[in-house]
Amino acid sequence: MIAKVSAATVRHRHLVLVLGLLVAAANAATLGFAPTLGPRLARPLFVLALAALVLGVIVMGVRPAYFVVQPQIPAFATPGPAWTVFFALGFLGPASAHLGALVRSTRQDTLSTFDVVIDVGWIVLAALAVARAWRAHGVRLHPYGLRQTGTLDSLTLPWEALRAPKIPPPADRPSWLRMSVAEPQLVVRRGIPWSRMALRTDNVDAGFLAAVIGHYVSHPEHRAAIGSQVEYERLRAELPERDA
Repeated sequence: MIAKVSAATVRHRHLVLVLGLLVAAANAATLGFAPTLGPRLARPLFVLALAALVLGVIVMGVRPAYFVVQPQIPAFATPGPAWTVFFALGFLGPASAHLGALVRSTRQDTLSTFDVVIDVGWIVLAALAVARAWRAHGVRLHPYGLRQTGTLDSLTLPWEALRAPKIPPPADRPSWLRMSVAEPQLVVRRGIPWSRMALRTDNVDAGFLAAVIGHYVSHPEHRAAIGSQVEYERLRAELPERDA
């Protein structure tokens, strides 16, 4: 059940986030311009935001063993993590309350520096959470190699630079897959890196990702077809099934 909820959230993340933004905007407007009605609407929204955070923590354990085929790029991409969507919804609740308070204080000319800092801080935090969930940062396999993008950094690993990674057992659910690099001079890193030569696996089964990378390291003749549905079906048929 949790896996189905996670998959549906990932599939429709843009719609879910837009609905969350609309609800948050309505809450902020109510608190800012109708302070007597605002608290009655804020309470259920607070409950929903808390539920979203709890659900986000629960789905963090989901590690699907599949890729999203993106022929237009072309690439195989790890699915966007559902927990980032739920966390964004959770942050939107208090952020909308702080935005409403900021609007109300501005209208009543009761602004204080401390309140502004707190209110703006929550708004920025929610904006970053929504941006991360919207873009669905993760790992992409391209014909030329691997690319991982984050909010503040990116890592590009050409196939020629890689050795086959060690495949963790099915029982392990690591959040990072450390890469073995044979030609470090070919690696390209930009921004502020958060890890050393490791790929995020908080949104994909680490063993599945490692097996796929190892396959393309060992079989360069198949790399040019990465991103096509035909190649993805061939890959799935050739890889061994991962036990839950």
